Amino acid sequence: AYLTVSIEPLPPVVVGDAVTLKCNFKTDGKMREIVWYRVTDGGTIKQKIFTFDAMFSTNFSQMENYRKREDLVYQSTVRLPEVRISDNGPYECHVGIYDRATREKVVLASGNVFLNVMAPPTSISVLAADTPAPFSRYQAQNFTLVCVVSGGKPAPLVYFKRDGEPIEATPLPEPPAGAGSWAPRNLLHRDLDDTKVPKSLAAEAEPGLGQAFGTAEPPRGLAAERDPVTEAIPETVVSREFPRWVHVAEPIYYFRHTHAPVSDGTVEARATLTWTLNPQIDNEALFSCEVKHPALSMPMQSEVTLVAPKGPKITMTPTRARVGDTVRILVQGFQNEVFPEPLFTWTRVGSRLLDGSAEHDGKELVLERVPAELNGSMYRCTAQNPLGSTDTHTRLIVFENPNIPRGPEDSNGSFTGHRGFRLVLALTLTVILELT
Repeated sequence: AYLTVSIEPLPPVVVGDAVTLKCNFKTDGKMREIVWYRVTDGGTIKQKIFTFDAMFSTNFSQMENYRKREDLVYQSTVRLPEVRISDNGPYECHVGIYDRATREKVVLASGNVFLNVMAPPTSISVLAADTPAPFSRYQAQNFTLVCVVSGGKPAPLVYFKRDGEPIEATPLPEPPAGAGSWAPRNLLHRDLDDTKVPKSLAAEAEPGLGQAFGTAEPPRGLAAERDPVTEAIPETVVSREFPRWVHVAEPIYYFRHTHAPVSDGTVEARATLTWTLNPQIDNEALFSCEVKHPALSMPMQSEVTLVAPKGPKITMTPTRARVGDTVRILVQGFQNEVFPEPLFTWTRVGSRLLDGSAEHDGKELVLERVPAELNGSMYRCTAQNPLGSTDTHTRLIVFENPNIPRGPEDSNGSFTGHRGFRLVLALTLTVILELT
């Protein structure tokens, strides 16, 4: 007796598809058994998924048989109605027949096939690296966009576009050792910005987007190494906006792509795009991350627009604060969509905050048990991202609290409340008049 077994090869399939595994075998002997295995752990484990035993069944509904040249040709099929990522891997079809010479001997043969299950990415997002964080107005710095693509198998092809046009980027096989040591410095003068240029010069440079200094030396007194803190800056040209860097060439982009396996069999792909940021030309620039994958009929994308913050919307609760209340001042949004996420810094105009600190970071400023002395105090919220910054002020009005007695002397012999303050002032004036 002879026996040949073969399994029809399968093209890659997508999660959720119905798949039929087909095992063809030819023999001139009598059927003994058919067993399908799913192979896992590199071939060390074989899990039975289908068994046909001729000794206990005469039902051939699982098989189609017909005669051809005096031989019996069979086909055994196993159907997977909705494949999952976990179904990915090799499968084996084992066939046994009785030897025609003796019924005690069984002839065995097998075939195998690999089921390649693909999964399209389930999510894609673009974020800015290392934000929110302070961004120097006096030094060009690198900026990095990160595109995270999850749930795909195999790893997708990820690339960036700017304003709909593909970006030609220099590949980066390894992450840079230092942020400022590897990236290009595409600027004529790293400390030259429009907050330090006199108005006449700034006006000349405006139509050419900063090209007035592109072919000439910067004016004397604008040296790169001068300290911006001690430098005398005319008040008429100080701007809350970030500088307009003077570039001598188009930005050079650096691209890095990595992927890491996930426990469910998919991969997480990360692509980074790094360049020297130019707030003048990058503000309101549209960047998109696009993904190509064999399980997708068309590219998948996520896009962001780099925008400086404008017009923070601030709310204060309670709206009518009284002495002793806890006041919360919160930034609830902006007049525009802002990306990347801004850094918020709170200061009190002309004085320190209630807790004695010079400033507070975060979207919310909390003033615990406000005293009457804070009535009329002004608070400034500075919101900044690498594209620019903006200030918003709000004034705190503190009303008297009828639940807090006014004027009585406390245990230390001092006076509290507005009446106590007026009484101390009156006594002081009396003493001054008597001395004079």
